[in-house]
Amino acid sequence: MRAWLRGHGAWWALLALGLLPLAWLVMAALGDQLGANPAEALIRSTGDWTLRALCLTLAVTPLRVLSGWAELARFRRLLGLLTFLYAMLHLSAYAWLDMGFEWRDIVRDIPKRPFILVGSVAFLLLFFLAATSWNGAIRRLGAGRWQALHRSVYAVALLAIVHFWWMRSGKNDLAEVAVDGVLLLALLGWRLHRRWLMTRRPPMAGS
Repeated sequence: MRAWLRGHGAWWALLALGLLPLAWLVMAALGDQLGANPAEALIRSTGDWTLRALCLTLAVTPLRVLSGWAELARFRRLLGLLTFLYAMLHLSAYAWLDMGFEWRDIVRDIPKRPFILVGSVAFLLLFFLAATSWNGAIRRLGAGRWQALHRSVYAVALLAIVHFWWMRSGKNDLAEVAVDGVLLLALLGWRLHRRWLMTRRPPMAGS
């Protein structure tokens, strides 16, 4: 299993799995199978898959630490890019299907609806993370600044929870976003707990 995870086959398999929801949405749209309100279905589905991909991205480190399988770390970048892909599709579906690509209306709409403002900030952070996900960005920014920038994924997680909770609360449809929200908070809580344990670790002898 660990040998398979080190190979290219595991990477391509994960990519194929990550693109399956997109393929299903495309086929459902072409086959007119998105229900009575296909625009809302597309906006909602791409948002849901953004949250799920974000959960998987943040789950890589806990799984790696708890399992001892260092090979899992190589999938974090791919999962992060899949998160950005679905976030971009979510934003594009809103801009196209809800606003007809009327950019002036979109700019006016963002501050009027707080959940869209929060989602826009989250997307902007994701954009910077995706744009600096290549190895050359680490050399250009420096490891310290690159790591500091990529810790903003935790802010993205919190903003995503607020965005979807705010959006769904208006329709009294909180069941699914509550599950994703609890999972994201648990993944963030695990990191805080681990950092707290590390700060309490006694110094090594001779240090």
